[in-house]
Order: sequence, then structure tokens, then C-alpha cells
Amino acid sequence: MTPTESAEGVAAAERPAGAVEAAPLLRLGVADYLTLGNALCGFLAVWALVVAQTAHAAAGAAGPLPRTAMATVVGLMMVAAALDVLDGRVARKLGGSGMGAELDNLADVISFGFAPAFFFVVWAMQAGDAGLLPVAAGGAVLLAVIVRLARFSCQAPGADYFTGLPCPFGAMAVVTVVLLDPPLLAGVAAVLLISWLMVSRMEYPKPRGRKAYAVLGVLGFGVALMAAWGMGLPAGQSLIYLMSALVLGFIVTIPFYVLATRRSASARG
Repeated sequence: MTPTESAEGVAAAERPAGAVEAAPLLRLGVADYLTLGNALCGFLAVWALVVAQTAHAAAGAAGPLPRTAMATVVGLMMVAAALDVLDGRVARKLGGSGMGAELDNLADVISFGFAPAFFFVVWAMQAGDAGLLPVAAGGAVLLAVIVRLARFSCQAPGADYFTGLPCPFGAMAVVTVVLLDPPLLAGVAAVLLISWLMVSRMEYPKPRGRKAYAVLGVLGFGVALMAAWGMGLPAGQSLIYLMSALVLGFIVTIPFYVLATRRSASARG
């Protein structure tokens, strides 16, 4: 996940002390193009949101944005998350450039920091609250992503767990809060909790091997679900509620599962 764990980064960690370091490869690799696609999806999500909000205001409509616009924005953020999973796998198989980790961090700030924060603020505005409280909650999301990425960059590679909720999952959690459309104060509290989880010491397993393919499958299903919901197909709203509840439940319960598993292993040892 973030940042891209390239083959060069692994080789650098295993290089004997005193060995001469080769100059980093500064040309874009295949994995870097996937990372740039991640950033582009985040930008397009913000652009689609601004266009939908402008059209909504020009038409004099009240209430939430149209489903098609919401589905487009969320779908783009899910594609960004899928590309974020893929770029790490491609970098490990084909090798990455010396810019890979830096590009990954910058892309993640756009797609999983600014885009979901802006999405939440726009939702609050459409709900009739243009005060500072939703802006503060959105700002907390953005700052949590920046701090988490900076902290992750300083950690040694190769660990089996993320410290703190990974940014893509944090972004998806903020999205689910918006889709559930709770009362404003409940939504702000949920987003602040998500922001805290991203910078907390809670541990989340890294999606490697089959887990990575499972995450990609869930994201693909999410994109299809958003398309069905946006087109107003039957049971779409019920599926959105179910999916949102599962995402939030996963985010909250997984750290406790990891902790219980470690304690069980220690007791057996």
C-alpha cells in the first residue's frame, strides 16, 4: 500500500554496510504510472464534486446532490484505492523508480486526504450547515493523512502491519459516513474518530498475497454497487447501507482482532 514498497527499496535495506549506493532511478516505471492514475482519480473526484455542486446550486435545488454525482465521486475514489493497491504489487514484481515512494505519498494526499475531506464538507453544506464544525472535521481528515504518511515514511519497510488506519481505508470510511447521511453531529464525531484511527497506534494487517486480491475484489464490487445505486436500481440503497456498515465494522473491529490473535499466540508460546 502506501508508500510503494519497490524492489529497489527492499534491495537498499539489504545492502551491506559500506557498500556504494547506486544512483536512484529517476525515470517513471509502470508502477509510477499507476500511482499517477491514483492522483488523477482523486483530482477527478474533486472536479466531479465541484461540477455537481455548481449545477445543483444553479438549478436552485435543495437537499443532497443527485445520486449519479455522488456515485461518480465515490467510484473514482474507489478506483484510486485499487490503483494504490496495484502499484505496490507491480513495483515488487517489475521494480520501481527512486521516485516511487514520494509519488505515492503525494498521490495519497490528494485521493485519500483532500478528496474525502472536501466530500464531507460539501455533504455538510448540502445538509444546510456551512459552519466551521464540518470544516474542522474535514481538516482533521486531511491533516491525519499527512501525518500518517510522514510517519509511515520514517518506519522501516517489511512489517506485516500498518500502524494506524491506512489512508485508503480511512478515505472509504469517510465516504461511508457521507453515504449513510447521519445527523451532522454524529457525522462529525464519526469523521473525527476516523481521523484519530489514522494517526493512532492501532495495527491493521497489510493486504499481501491473497488478501490484496480480496481487497481489489471488494473495491471492484464497490464500484459496481455505486454504479447500480447511481442508476437507481432496486435494492441499491439497502446494499449501500449494508456495505457501509460492513466497512465501518471492519475498521473498528480489526485492530481488536489483531490484538487478540497476538495475545493468543503469546499464550501458546
